[in-house]
Amino acid sequence: RRYGKTMTIIEGINEKTTDMKSLVSKLKSICASGGTVKDGKIELQGDHREKVKKYLEELGYTVKMS
Repeated sequence: RRYGKTMTIIEGINEKTTDMKSLVSKLKSICASGGTVKDGKIELQGDHREKVKKYLEELGYTVKMS
């Protein structure tokens, strides 16, 4: 239920090798926003692309923004 609100969506993270709940929890803390995991994607409320990109790159992920 976004109703036109900006969302940051992270997809392509392997759920089998990553603890998605702890990752979304850490991202919510870094971005100071709400978020959830839906259908293998992390959804954060608001535009947090740069913060998320920096954090995921620190963890060793390759980030492609679109």
